[in-house]
Amino acid sequence: MGKDIRKPTVHNMKRRSYSHDYSRSGYYHITISTAKALHQPLGQMAGRLDKPDGDSDAPHVELSPLGQMVEQELRESIQRYYPMLEVMDYVVMPEHLHFLLVAHRDIVSNGGKPTHLGHVIAGFKYGCNKRYWAMTGRAKPTNTGSTPAVEPNSTPAVEPNSCPAAEPLGTRGSVLSDSVAKQEAAAKLEAPPLFDAGYCDVMPIDEEQLATQRAYIRANPRSRLLRTTNRQWLQPQRHTVNTAVSIRALNGYLQRESPWQLTPDSFAAITQRLLQEDGFVVCDSYGNIELLHRKLLPVVCHRKDAALFEQQKNRCLSEAASGAVLVSARISQGEQDIMDAASTLGFPVIRIEDNGFPDIYHPSAQRMDDCASGRLLLLTPWCYQLRSHTEDITTLVCKTMNCIAQAVCKQKDDWWK
Repeated sequence: MGKDIRKPTVHNMKRRSYSHDYSRSGYYHITISTAKALHQPLGQMAGRLDKPDGDSDAPHVELSPLGQMVEQELRESIQRYYPMLEVMDYVVMPEHLHFLLVAHRDIVSNGGKPTHLGHVIAGFKYGCNKRYWAMTGRAKPTNTGSTPAVEPNSTPAVEPNSCPAAEPLGTRGSVLSDSVAKQEAAAKLEAPPLFDAGYCDVMPIDEEQLATQRAYIRANPRSRLLRTTNRQWLQPQRHTVNTAVSIRALNGYLQRESPWQLTPDSFAAITQRLLQEDGFVVCDSYGNIELLHRKLLPVVCHRKDAALFEQQKNRCLSEAASGAVLVSARISQGEQDIMDAASTLGFPVIRIEDNGFPDIYHPSAQRMDDCASGRLLLLTPWCYQLRSHTEDITTLVCKTMNCIAQAVCKQKDDWWK
């Protein structure tokens, strides 16, 4: 056979879903970033973390004149030219913006032609660009009001989708950039664009995901202030924990725990994903790394001990009340119950994650608050892998994480008996 010369898929977070018609009604969480050469042109962070949302001094962004212009365009222009679209929630951050765009019915142009969401975003960005160029003296303003999201008699072009593989609904999908002709016109004016090429979209597929996306948008200023205030805890730290588990030792553990699932191919798939140094498994971390210096106890619930669950739970919570830190992958319902009870009582915990941390990692608002306050440490022995939210983890992955939990604690999982 000839050599496979296909390029690997690059997950750039701007890929569209082949299976979705982007002229259809629905919810779209859109993220647009400013040009990389610009340094936080839309505003700066302000406020205090100890102030609740709604307070005038709660975490927020003090918008620059450019940020105020972008906010005006977002609030007024899109719906003016596309009455079926509504910006439900939005936040303008110093170097990007998030907004939840609701298409109440299928997206059509003034002439009644079905219109791709990419045309709407391209038009919005171009409208902002024209005002940006006028504000910075690169072009004369054409009017004193808000520039339309899309010119009434023209439609911005959308580049062909270059996505090599389809993405499921609810995931990010391929770059849709602005009109090439308009980019060339900008270059002639020596007017660089305000925004980076393309955009990210996330399509919530049920009410729970919709609520999560809305909460994420609203919490963005507080999350940013948290990350900058507790920088050492609120960003991924690489290879911070050496588990002392060798690849050979892991193979032996899995042979004892899951002999029927373990094959040369399945173990090769596991080791390919693991973070390793000198033949030993290591972990990346996110959160309060100082928790590792306290007494650590693994929480692993086995089916054979189901009748003793209350005894195990009480012992775990008693040790946590005495200052121990519980460590678990939270796989089984019993493990989740024990770890959630510990967190509810305010005890610090360590969680073993089933995926790696990307360079830009955003846990939920609650988990970020717990990390910032020192009550939570996230550890992962895995390389980051882009995957569908519906993808289940295997038994071998679960057993590997249980092994890591015991190794981190230097305790067997039956310590509570």
